[in-house]
Amino acid sequence: MAEHDKSRRAFLKQAAVGAGTMAGASLVPDVYGQNHDVGHQGEPGEHPNAIQQGAFFNYENAQTIAAFAERLMPGAPGKPGALDAGVLHYIDLALAGAYSDLQEFYRHGLTQLDAYCRKSYNAPFVRLDAAQQDAVIGALEAGKAEGFTWPAARAFFEVVRTHTMEGMFADPIYGGNKDFAGWRLVGFPGAQALFSASDLQSQRAFTHAPIGLQMTGSMPTEKG
Repeated sequence: MAEHDKSRRAFLKQAAVGAGTMAGASLVPDVYGQNHDVGHQGEPGEHPNAIQQGAFFNYENAQTIAAFAERLMPGAPGKPGALDAGVLHYIDLALAGAYSDLQEFYRHGLTQLDAYCRKSYNAPFVRLDAAQQDAVIGALEAGKAEGFTWPAARAFFEVVRTHTMEGMFADPIYGGNKDFAGWRLVGFPGAQALFSASDLQSQRAFTHAPIGLQMTGSMPTEKG
């Protein structure tokens, strides 16, 4: 894995310890109980990479967000990335539910992203190689991507990065962090019902399998 991939992964992991594991607390759980599994809708083989139209995204936008999130949190052998953790699924469901006020933000941002990539590289984001995608993301982060009015380039980058972190590290009940991929990555135990005396006294890392809210029967409530 390239050095910039390692640095990006390390940054997001550190940020997740402070914020990501708590992300999504305001989301409505029953939205995520619906069967909107992006990648398993429609006829088999209809599109490559098993990315289909979801709860909010059409196929093209789903491809773009999946590729963008994967460059933010790239996978590697033995190290799950955004695709492995179902980040696209999380963002798609959030935009169809609790984050519906950001739908136009995403629509405009993705349209501007497509125009910028076509002007700069004569191809949409998903057709660029990894180095080109990283250059585009870097331009967004630095606020130097031309053609962005609303949302501004950096604002679009920051929202997608935040939602990628949430999809990686929030409780799986919200549609991401598939198979506790994000929690296993950072060693977070999840919603353990209790810790034994030996667990509390041990100097070794806690090794029990992570437990999510759905497994404990706890359901967060929507914040007013």
